[in-house]
Parts: sequence; C-alpha cells; structure tokens
Amino acid sequence: MTTILDLDCGQFTLSLSLPSPVSKYGTKWQQAFLQIYCSRAFQFQCKHPHSKAVPVKSPSFTAITIDNNSPNSTVSIDLAELNSLVKEKDVDRIHKLGGVEAVASSLEANLSAGISGDPEDFSRRQRAFGSNTYKKPPAKGLLYFVVEAFKDLAILILLGCAALSLGFGIKENGISDGWYDGGSIFVALFLIIAVSSHSNFTRSRQFEKLSRVGGNIQIEVIRNSRRQQVSIFDIVVGDVVCLKIGDQVPADGLFLNGHSLHVDESSMTGEGDHVEVNQSSNPFLVSGTEVADGHARMIVTSVGMNTMWGEMMSSVNHDEIEQTPLQVRLNKLTSLIGKVGLAVAFLVLVVLLARYFTGTTKDENGNPEFVRGVSTAGDIVNAVVGIVSAAETILVVTLPEGLPLAVTLTLAYCMKRMMSDQAMVRKLSACETMGSATTICTDKTGTLTLNQMKVTKFWVGEDSVTDTGSSSVSKRVLDSIRQGVALNTTGSVFRASSGSEFKFSGSPTEKAILSWAVLELNMDMEEEKKKRTILQVEAFNSQKKRSGVLLRSNADGPIHIHWKGAAEMVLAMCSSYYDASGVLRGLDGEGMEEIENVIQGMAAMSLRCIAFAHKETSQTRLEEDGLTLLGLVGIEDPCRPGVKGAVEACHQAGVTIKMITGDNVFTAKAIATECGILSLGEDESTGAVVEGVEFRNYTPEERLAKVEKIGVMARSSPFDKLLMVQCLKQKGHVVAVTGDGTNDAPALKEADIGLSMGIQGTGVAKESSDIVILDDNFGSVATVLRWGRCVYNNIQKFIQFQLTVNVAALVVNFVAAVSSGDVLLTTAQQLWVNLIMDTLGALALATERPTWELMEKPPVGQTAPLITNIMWRNIAAQAAYQMAVLLTLQFWGESIFNVSYEVNQTLIFNTFVLCQVFNEFNARKLEKKNVFEGIHQNKLFIGIIFITIVVQAVMIFLKGFADTERLTWGQWGACIGIGAVSWPIGFIVRFIPVPETPIFSYLKVLRKKFMSKN
Repeated sequence: MTTILDLDCGQFTLSLSLPSPVSKYGTKWQQAFLQIYCSRAFQFQCKHPHSKAVPVKSPSFTAITIDNNSPNSTVSIDLAELNSLVKEKDVDRIHKLGGVEAVASSLEANLSAGISGDPEDFSRRQRAFGSNTYKKPPAKGLLYFVVEAFKDLAILILLGCAALSLGFGIKENGISDGWYDGGSIFVALFLIIAVSSHSNFTRSRQFEKLSRVGGNIQIEVIRNSRRQQVSIFDIVVGDVVCLKIGDQVPADGLFLNGHSLHVDESSMTGEGDHVEVNQSSNPFLVSGTEVADGHARMIVTSVGMNTMWGEMMSSVNHDEIEQTPLQVRLNKLTSLIGKVGLAVAFLVLVVLLARYFTGTTKDENGNPEFVRGVSTAGDIVNAVVGIVSAAETILVVTLPEGLPLAVTLTLAYCMKRMMSDQAMVRKLSACETMGSATTICTDKTGTLTLNQMKVTKFWVGEDSVTDTGSSSVSKRVLDSIRQGVALNTTGSVFRASSGSEFKFSGSPTEKAILSWAVLELNMDMEEEKKKRTILQVEAFNSQKKRSGVLLRSNADGPIHIHWKGAAEMVLAMCSSYYDASGVLRGLDGEGMEEIENVIQGMAAMSLRCIAFAHKETSQTRLEEDGLTLLGLVGIEDPCRPGVKGAVEACHQAGVTIKMITGDNVFTAKAIATECGILSLGEDESTGAVVEGVEFRNYTPEERLAKVEKIGVMARSSPFDKLLMVQCLKQKGHVVAVTGDGTNDAPALKEADIGLSMGIQGTGVAKESSDIVILDDNFGSVATVLRWGRCVYNNIQKFIQFQLTVNVAALVVNFVAAVSSGDVLLTTAQQLWVNLIMDTLGALALATERPTWELMEKPPVGQTAPLITNIMWRNIAAQAAYQMAVLLTLQFWGESIFNVSYEVNQTLIFNTFVLCQVFNEFNARKLEKKNVFEGIHQNKLFIGIIFITIVVQAVMIFLKGFADTERLTWGQWGACIGIGAVSWPIGFIVRFIPVPETPIFSYLKVLRKKFMSKN
C-alpha cells in the first residue's frame, strides 16, 4: 500500500466515513485508516524516539482514500488537492488518481444513483467539505447611514443654523430660555436624520434579502436514484448534478457523461469563446460559469469558499445602492431650490442690515434702533444677531431636504410591495423606468399561457388516432416512437415502486411528451435505454428548434437516427411517412400538403405541434435528410386566467403588447387572438403578423417602417427579438422585454427594462434582467407597469405638496422681513413645518398604492418635466391662498382677533401648520376632484395626519418649546376653519383647464426669439 501522505511526516490521515446505502467501501476505508495511522505513528516514533510531543493535525486537512479496484492499492488525496483539481485543470493528475470514476467512488457517490441525501449524510458532507455558500463582506450598519446623513449639504447647513441659533438665543435670553430655538432645530434635525438613516438602512437590508432570494437558484441533482430540485446552497461535495442549456454551474466539479457540452467561462476568464467540456481532454466544470449548449452530468468536488467563484464573490460588495434617474433629477431640483433660498436669504440679510444701519428700523417706542455714536457695540451685536437669525430662517424654509427622502421611501415601499405582487426588483431604476414603458415584448409559453402542457392530439400520417387510441397503430411505428421518446430527451421518469405514481422531470414540453408516452403508449424508459447505446446527441436549441440522437442496438443491430422538434422543421427533413397501419408512403406534393394541413389544423386550435422522425443508417453521424415521419402530437397549453384583462389594461394605458414566440405562425395567431393581442382581421396581410426569418431579412429601413405595426412575431430566434428591441428603441419607444432563456440575455440587456421569468428563467436570463417575474405570469408584468407609474405619481404628489409650502413660506417670510424687519415664524416653528413636509409628508404620500386610474393615461416620457402644468396650477392656487391669509394675519391679525402680538404669532404658526395638514389631502390626487377616494385603504396616511395634529396641539400647549402661547377653543376653531378652506379651493381650481404644452417651453421659445433678434 502506498499513499501520497507518506512523503509528509507532519500529517496524519483522517479517513472520511460517510454512510450511504449505495456504497461498498466503508469497511475498506476503516482498514485503510488503521494501516495509515499505525504506519505514520511508527515512522514518527522512529525519527523522533525521544520526543513526547503529540503531532497536531491541521483542522483544514482531510484525506480521502481512493480504491483503484484493488484490495492492495490505495491512493490518498487531501482536501486541498481535491479543491485544486478543478482550479489547476490538471488532466494528468485525474488520470493518476484513477479517473473521474475513482474520485466519485472515493466520495461515496454512485454515478447513476448519486448520494443518499439523508440528513445525516448531508450534514457530514457539509462538516467535512463546507457548505455551498461564500463569505460576504459585513453589511453596513445603521451607524454608517447616520454618518452618511450628516454628509448631506442641507443637513450641514441646518446644523450650522442650529448652532448659531443656540448661541444667539443663549446670548440674548440666557441659557434657561435661550436654548429653545436652537434646541428645537437640533431635535427636528435628529428626527429627520433618524428617519432618513433608518429608511436607507431598511432599503439596504431589502437589497440584501433580494440578493439572497435572487441567488437561491434551484438545481437538479440525482439523490437516491431520483432526480430532484434542490437549492444551490444545499449542493454538497459528491452530488451528481444534471446540467442543461442555460444552467449555472453550481460548484466546481468533474464531467461524468453528457453530449455536446459547451460552457461560457467569460464570468471567470473574461474570454467570450465557449469551452467544450468532455471526459477525455477537459472534464473540468468551474463554479459560476454558464452552460451554453448541450447537457451533461457532473460530480461536485468543491463547494462554497473552496471554489474560485466563492473566493471572488466573497470580495464583492453587493450593498452598493445606485442612484436612480429620478433621484438624480430630484437632487438637481433640490440644489436649484436651495440656491434660490440662499439668494433670497442673502437679499433679506442685505436689506435688513441696510434698514438697520440707515436708521429705518424702529424699536417698540418708534425710535430708530441704530443711532450713529449713540448705539453701543452690544446693541449693534444683538441687532445683527437678530438679522442673521431672520435670514437663517429664510434659508431653513427653502431647503427641501425631504425630496431625496421621499424618493427613498417610495422606492423602498414599492420594492417591498412588488415582492408580494410576484415581482423581484434587481435594479432600482427599473421601478421608475417601467412607468414610462410604451411597448412590452412578451414570450408566449409560461407567460401568456399556464405552461401546464398536455398531449391532446396524436396523428400518424394522415390518420388521427386520438380517439381510437394507440391500439389502432402499427406495433412497428409505436416501437419506433417509444424508442425516440425514451432516448431523445433531457427529461426523466421516476417510479418508487410498481404501485406508485410516475414522476416526470424536465422542461414542460418534455414532461408532457414523457407522460403521454408512458401512460398512453406504455413506454418503459429504463428498458428502452438498456437495449441501446447513444453514439451522438444534438441538443435542442432555439435556432434549429429540434433535437436529434444517433444510437445503436446493444445486440449489434443497425444504427438508428431519431429527430424530434417543431413539426414543420422536422417535416422538411422527411421524404416519407408511416400511416397508422405501418405502411411506408412517400411524401409527394399531395402527401406533404395533407400533413401540412394537419399541422395547421392543430396550430389553429392553439396547440404546439411536435413531430417525430426516424431513419435507419449505416453512417455514424446524425443525418438531417431522407427521414421517415413517425407521428405528430398536439400539446395544449391553456392561456392564463386574467391575461386578456391584463392585455386590455395595457392597451388602455397606451402600452403596445407584442408577442414574440418560437411557435409556428398559426399557433401564434390563435394564442394572440385569444389573449387580445391581435384583433379579428389582423394577420400577415395587414403586417400585424410576421415570421422571424422574414423580419430578419428586411432591410434596416423596412424594419423601422414596419416594426410598430407588428403584433406577433412567430418562429423567432433570440436574435430576432434583439433586432425588434433595437428597432423599437430607434423609434423612440421605451421597451420592456420578457425572457427566460440564455439566448434572451442580449435582448434583456438591450431593453430599457428586462423582465426575466422566475420559474422557467435560466440563471443567465435572471442576471441580465432588471426585474424577475416570480410567477412567470403576464398579469404580474401589468402589475409592475402599474407600480412603475405609481412611483412617479407619488413623487409628483410630494413635490406638489412641498413646493406649495416652500413658495408660501418663502414669499411670506420675505415680505414680512423686508417690510417689518421680522420673519413670520421662528426657526424652531419653521423646522417643525419642514418636518411635517419632509418626513411625515413623505411617509404619507409616498405609500399610496397604485390605482387603476393610473392605467387610464398614456405613458409619461422619461424626459417629461417633473412638475406638470396641472401641478403648477394646484401649487399657485394653494400657495396664493396661504400667502393671503398669513400676510393678513401678520399685519391685521392683532386687531381682527383682538389679541396680543405673541398670541397673534401663535395664530399665524397654527394656521400655517393646519393649512399644510388640509392641503395634504389635496395632494393625494393631482387631477381628480374627489381627493378622499380610497383614503380608508391608506391607514398610514390617516395615522400621520392624526400624529401631526396631536403633536401640533402639544407644541401649542407647551408654550416655551416653540415660542408659542396657548390658544382658546374659539381661536383653534378659527385656525381649523381657515385651513379647511383649502379643500373647496382645491376642488374649484381643478375645473380650470391647463395647456398640455409645459409652461417652461413657452419661456424657451421666447428666449430663442429674443436671442435671434439680438
């Protein structure tokens, strides 16, 4: 016996004993362990006879014994070497170890039955080799987002204002009374920072959760002789994994068997060429790569952090949250408003300083506050402090720090709700962009249909045998069909016992055909496989739309070719056909026409038509001509309930639906008409229906001219889908595309919004998409469209609400400051108003759920102005009313209510806040006159209104905190009445029509005229 560990005296061999009902090596492993352990101990004692130290085994070291079918020959491989097999891609090392089969045997993995998969086996493998997860960088905590919030320019300016206010207040009124204004600002800022930080922290956690959900891919493995779907995180060393086109390789492993396997390793190497994987020259499969073609089985040798993919992904930080286009636009708007506020504040500062030093400003007795040579330095400092404080209040009024917060809250709320509506957002900007979508290009199978396929029609030649059953069909024909179905498939059939039900795995089409062959034709799949050996396989792909197999009988019989696929594709390869009695007939002109009529008849019934063809040959290659048609089956895939209503809703919303499918033109037309995509009378003659090859062969100019008329593209390839997306974008459309296959990735990336399918979608498709539709339902696509419009609409509501307050407060404070030398509201009062606008207002208006009225309007262009003419109308009306009321109270309030100056200031503050509370209801609807519609469904809105009123009452009651006086019940009633007037004003102003052309476009025209004259 020899082991590679004999070369290293510092390590002992630890034998991995993993019990499995399919293994026969348990006893031999124990013997090997004892022999190696004793020999190592003996060697160590010989070399170190006086040493009493105990050798320590490395915790990361695991040795695995490999039996090379000889009782006296044992080879050992440690865990590090096992992990390096795939990383180093050393074929010679594999051969020295006895080949892939020997490595699989050492892992107690049966090549056909897989591992046992019982809980004990599973846990031991995870303890020995690790789990299929990778370490992630530590997530950002709440403190990180608090620090980020303090970096915001608006917050820094407000902190400076708070510090100045606190210092000036203490200087003027002493520490006992002077801290109120500055302290109030600090409290308000604390609340704003707390809400903003918590919102960003929550959104970060949502992205982390979505990342886990998105990465939880289902992988097909063989355990205990049965194919089953398991999470990628539950893959363990020794698992036998089944791979097909579009699958992500879930771990490092070695090729066992398969056909035409090509892998895209660009994610690891950056090279775009596909690499062929086979048993002889390149049996290595690397975690994180994608299967580009073919199908195979692999044995897992390394998982998680022991793979190159795990090492790479552990260093990637997925916590970065990109800014969406809407956030960028709002940041510009915020910056513009801030600059306007700064300019006004500076103007107020200059005016007030000029008034003071020119003696215009009077004290309570009517005397000038500043007299040259008389006023002391202390008086001048106090006066300047008051002036700076007034300018500071103007600046506080105009800083709209709530706009970015509103977007954050809206998007976070939208993401959470969309998840419950079966849509997982991978890229935040897609939420907004979807609201501007003008065209949706959708697949048929599984999206418009249920993807629950069943064979409902069976034809042999020109004879329908659906009703008469397979007993009326020649045995020779049935045997050939069974042979073709059993061996030309990527699916499988499992039956636990003779009395139990059959379990079918594979694609929906494969499962439908296998179910029909087993239950209707009495096919024994295992028996068919035992009789024959597969020589060559051509896997199904979306270009050829067929799959073929070359096989030989084990009894040295003839070589058989079997093809299966789209009926017209396979029919074109045939020169003859069998009738039901087994008579071979030629496919002449009349016979070909009859078969084509059969195919068209099934297609017109919305059936997917699949053909089986066969040929005996002496060649050892797959031939594609001279075949004999064995039979045709029609597979039914019913339309999803509610699809027609969803399509109609999209049409009503001004969004065009285009169906792009690989099915033939007759099936495509039937399904499109049933779903409402095509109207009666729309077909090839009107340009509404086209085949992929025809569209592909158009000139670029013809494609651009015809693309908008097309409603259905049949027999299309992924390249045709990409061409259509490119043409539509050139025409100015905002395009959303659904896709589920690997070849759909270019179209998904090219589209403005890529929508992949959560059930049937491959890993490549999901990685290329912006949103994953978890239930593969077109109804969910329509829901995403509504949510996209809802995001934009909610932001507009908040902008209207905030600008109304900003405009009113800015103008009123400016007029008051310039005319009387004093501002309307104290800094603390204005901060409370800002808090209502920013944090509470954002929470109330950003969480409105989408309504069907959003689907009654055309899409909003991505470059359309954020503030529409309707919003300007509403802002102007409400701001004008508030300015009129507040200025009236400022100049004549004391005489009207017969109150003191202090009480009048409290009345102004209370009235201003209540105007915002009532106007918040108006902001719920931008156009509709009934602003209370659906208000009972938004409990958060009602709760925030209630909290705002309660806190306002407390602030008035506490007096000193916000520099207020207590009001009588009559004065409260007057304030509430003044605020409530905003409701009828909002109702009346909605009758005023506004032009559709944005108001600022007129200014651009005037500017151009002015520039042209000069």
